[in-house]
Amino acid sequence: MNEFIYGRNASIEIIKANKNIINVYLSESSLNNNKDIINMLDNKNIKYQIKNKEYLNKISLNNQGIIIEILKYEYSDLDKIMNNNHEDLLPVIVMLDGLEDPHNLGAITRTCEIVKSNGIIIPKNRSVSVNATVFKTSTGAIERVPICQVTNLVQTIKELKKNGWWIVGAEALDESINMYDMKFDMKICLVIGSEGRGISRLVREECDFLVKIPMWGEINSLNASVSCSILLYEIRRQGLIK
Repeated sequence: MNEFIYGRNASIEIIKANKNIINVYLSESSLNNNKDIINMLDNKNIKYQIKNKEYLNKISLNNQGIIIEILKYEYSDLDKIMNNNHEDLLPVIVMLDGLEDPHNLGAITRTCEIVKSNGIIIPKNRSVSVNATVFKTSTGAIERVPICQVTNLVQTIKELKKNGWWIVGAEALDESINMYDMKFDMKICLVIGSEGRGISRLVREECDFLVKIPMWGEINSLNASVSCSILLYEIRRQGLIK
């Protein structure tokens, strides 16, 4: 089944990539506001159709006058993420254990692109998958960050360990290491748990380290995408990994 991408920012990034585009729909009423997008389409020889507003609204109400139909998202291979040793990349893979909110996946993908991490791993079952909301929230990062979908996270962790990756779980437990006391000087698979349950027991038992973000207020948890961003930036800040 194909995906529909809507909204200006996400559409612009899809057009820049010029990848897997099937149809582009522009509403009659938005042509003046989307002249820059029309110029991009013309320059890349991408055909588009002009439809009335009602046509686009049947697909998505929040479309900003443009909807792009693309082929279903193609997930990456684990080997590609594990063995990508490009010097510009931060050797960090983000593994999402049971994340369900597509807005969180989109936001995490955006941060991964900004810090230039190796990629993201998600499970096939009981987890969010890449959809239109993820495309929109990531503001185009989804086209630049490889995402791998695996059957079993524990088996995937074992494979990562065989290839020299250390598993670091983000979990606020008594035995967890304060992130400021942790030296992130290795190839890291950073595990982020689900919004409500955290990291599952079997995955947590496979972690080499557990780290926690210090908190000073009354609320004792952070949004999954916020936690991921803080930890990724701490890894960058330490300067131990180039």
